[in-house]
Amino acid sequence: MAIGPLVRWYRSPETVRVTQTSHSAGQVPDTVTAAPGPAATPGEAAAPGVVPGAVPGVGVAPGAVSGVVPDLGPRPGARVRPHRAWAVAVVTFVTLVGAAAFASLPGLLIDPLHTEFGWSRGMIGFAVSVNLALYGLTAPFAAALMDRFGIRRVVACALVTIALGAGLTVYMTQVWQLVLCWGVLVGLGSGSMALAFAATVTNRWFVARRGLVTGILTAGGAAGQLVFLPVLSWITEHHGWRPAAAVVACAALAVVPFVWFLLRDHPADVGLAAYGAAEFTPKPAPVAGAAGRALRALREAARTGPFWLLAGTFAICGASTNGLVKTHFVPAAHDHGMPVTAAASLLAVIGVFDIAGTVASGWFTDRVSPRRLLAIYYGLRGLSLMFLPILLADSVHPPMVLFIVFYGLDWVATVPPTIALCREHYGENSAIVFGWVLASHQIGAALVAYLGGVARDAFGSYDVVWYSSGALCAVAALMSLVIRRRPVAAVPALAVTG
Repeated sequence: MAIGPLVRWYRSPETVRVTQTSHSAGQVPDTVTAAPGPAATPGEAAAPGVVPGAVPGVGVAPGAVSGVVPDLGPRPGARVRPHRAWAVAVVTFVTLVGAAAFASLPGLLIDPLHTEFGWSRGMIGFAVSVNLALYGLTAPFAAALMDRFGIRRVVACALVTIALGAGLTVYMTQVWQLVLCWGVLVGLGSGSMALAFAATVTNRWFVARRGLVTGILTAGGAAGQLVFLPVLSWITEHHGWRPAAAVVACAALAVVPFVWFLLRDHPADVGLAAYGAAEFTPKPAPVAGAAGRALRALREAARTGPFWLLAGTFAICGASTNGLVKTHFVPAAHDHGMPVTAAASLLAVIGVFDIAGTVASGWFTDRVSPRRLLAIYYGLRGLSLMFLPILLADSVHPPMVLFIVFYGLDWVATVPPTIALCREHYGENSAIVFGWVLASHQIGAALVAYLGGVARDAFGSYDVVWYSSGALCAVAALMSLVIRRRPVAAVPALAVTG
């Protein structure tokens, strides 16, 4: 698949840089920016309409010498350098990979904590549900805080909070301490750098390739699961759950330097336009009243039908992924005699195919109606969950591998089209609105994380939970098709990007 040029062309300081927006053949560029070049000699006046040091023969529209827009292309002696937006995307990806360590552990804690402390699976599931609920409810406020204090500060503080919560878990002896450390602290920290973080970075740094970049960043969580889940399961099985919790704390702290020294809040911080933008956009002033803005965005969005449909479908998404499979798949497989390490490895394989599925979903989102994509994703997910109870066994067999591959491709493929629909309907508040939609995702996940444990205690198996979640996914598929399309006004063509 062709994803187009990912670089912009820059010249050395001695070479004049001329940039333009798209224009008709035979017309002069709408905007021309002259880089440092030979200045006019003393007493020599520049020709009218020509910038000193500009390329001969290229005129400048009055008042157009401002801003930074994509360059025309390579010049003799030019050197290629990727647009800074891609470096920011890489740092964001690495951050989400490191943060995925704490999301990989809850499903591995249920049996060890039940065995050591005698806590019921329902109570342990309650602590996980608090974590998941706060993860979602914090997200919209975190998106507003990023507009107030900057991305770097918010994400760095969130990682430190996660490390504190995971580290204190090592010393707990009561179930309320699990709720406080893993539920509250880790929940607040993780919510502050949830998918709203990826949406904020994408909205600020990219105009072109937004769907693709959203898919790549969303896949960061899956990549982290792939890296950490087998390691944490091995540590838990051979050395206990406490060293595994310590690894999570260290992983969160290890990412902080990358965020602080390499991440930038806005393209204007480095004198650039966003990737694919037609013109330079100054950095907005900090927006005071983060909590009020988040609540206003919710109030305005709640008056529209698409918000409730997106929130409802995403709640079912969370219930059928984080709340169900990520939390209960390992203990459910263990109930059938499968070793914990083997079950955790299957979840890691889900992470492998999740990366491919999410990136592909981002690519499709740039080309296919997001509503239709969501309907397809939820329908296929529900179908696969209906078959899972008859696939669980004491060993890994080909039909189970087929389920893992199929489910992995669909795991968070719903994120890019959901973000695209939020952007389509809610514009500049889309990151905050998506934060509220994500809150519904996590509330759904929290309910199933808790109710799944209660169902296991009551019925002795998870079968009723699998079937119920499959039926809910079918409902989500129908809800996705009901989301109306927003009329799109005609907009100027994007500037040439290379």
